[in-house]
Amino acid sequence: MLVLTRRIGESIIIGHNIKVMVTDIQGNQVRLGIDAPYEIPVHRGEIYEKIKEENVKAADATKDASELLTQLGDKL
Repeated sequence: MLVLTRRIGESIIIGHNIKVMVTDIQGNQVRLGIDAPYEIPVHRGEIYEKIKEENVKAADATKDASELLTQLGDKL
């Protein structure tokens, strides 16, 4: 993990087209501004983890439904 020190108004660039800027600091909270292309999703870490969990659940449900349809098809 790369750890950088930045002050308000300073930024980092990721790749060629993602800019992360420190916009405010209050106590132990840092406010970040993120400038990224529309097609690149940007999520808070906890939201991203929830999305991953839901995707796994959906994939399992699809697999279960597919197996059930296969079993029903075998009986016909």
